[in-house]
Amino acid sequence: MIEGYLRSDGRKGIRNVTIVAYLVECAHHVARRIVDKADDPDVHLVGFPGCYPNAYAAKVMEAIATHPNVGGVVLVSLGCESFNRERLRAVVEASGRPVELLVIQEVGGTAATTKAGLEAVERVRAGAAKTPRVPMAVEELVVATICGGSDGTSGITANPAVGRAFDRFVADGATCIFEETGELVGCETIMATRAITPELGREIEACVEKAERYYTTMGFGSFAPGNAEGGLTTQEEKSMGAYSKSGSSPISGIIKPGDLAPTGGLYLLDVVPDGEPRFGFPNISDNAEIVELIACGAHVTLFTTGRGSVVGSAISPVIKICANPETGRRLAADMDVNAGRILEGQATLAQVGDEIYDRVIAVASGERSVSEELGHREFILTYKAFEPVGPACLPTRAQSVLA
Repeated sequence: MIEGYLRSDGRKGIRNVTIVAYLVECAHHVARRIVDKADDPDVHLVGFPGCYPNAYAAKVMEAIATHPNVGGVVLVSLGCESFNRERLRAVVEASGRPVELLVIQEVGGTAATTKAGLEAVERVRAGAAKTPRVPMAVEELVVATICGGSDGTSGITANPAVGRAFDRFVADGATCIFEETGELVGCETIMATRAITPELGREIEACVEKAERYYTTMGFGSFAPGNAEGGLTTQEEKSMGAYSKSGSSPISGIIKPGDLAPTGGLYLLDVVPDGEPRFGFPNISDNAEIVELIACGAHVTLFTTGRGSVVGSAISPVIKICANPETGRRLAADMDVNAGRILEGQATLAQVGDEIYDRVIAVASGERSVSEELGHREFILTYKAFEPVGPACLPTRAQSVLA
């Protein structure tokens, strides 16, 4: 049985990390020194580099700082940035977590704030250690997925195997989230047929069409040179491979970064900004997408790769699933699951899907993923803009409101 950390909002975490969050790039160095000197695998560095305010970044930071895997927070501010540090501190306090705020310009500079930060980390960790442990059911898990460094094997092995695992989790009542709408171009009609209402189906089609317009306007797409070198031939082929991670369960809704799914089920995360394109590439790396998935409550992220990727993340464990048997042998020390065995006839899709499911349960029960063991705690948060989802995007929430 999974033992979770009970939070005041009723959610349960599978980790109890302390985060040190810088609120502008000018505070990044000090925050990093605090984390480095703390030298604890459960003290993680996160932050927002921008000085100009951004509602999306503020929403994501609030979601991250109150994530069920987070037990306490130390905020590091320069003092003159536009980020509303007092609001963020108040949000964390209201969640029942210990939180401390350090303002570099008030504390006395780099060395003084580093020293004060280390002391703050110790106090916050002591407070977080008091979090009660309680039984946690599989249906309380939020499992996300992303692919990176895809090749010609991704859509044959790792991605559909994740889809099999997703179907099991959805059947158990858990919440599963897939995304990358820019890599789902051409699959919108298929996804619409899986929507639990016709209105949601139309929203899914509009969501992917928005991504296609955005990519076209900005002059780029999701098909990278590495994808071609790995054997992918067309955007359609890549899209179908990415789509296969979603499995075959009905799609219950669309959410945006920082939103929480209202019930268990399968959800599409819309990661492409709303409005006129003005922010460059929607996500500058896979880790930016992982951060958005975590902001939606993901306890763990399933990361599939054919070409090979060694990243992990702060806050929520990343489970790496290798699609290509050759890559799996070359990067074996960075992978949790070798789905390439399917190509070599050593396992079936169903067997690897079950292995992924079991690996999630083991990690949720406290076993460290490979990226955790290797110390990967990447985190990226940049500028974007989103409008709230409409009622058609979350039919179950709309129905509960009407009831």
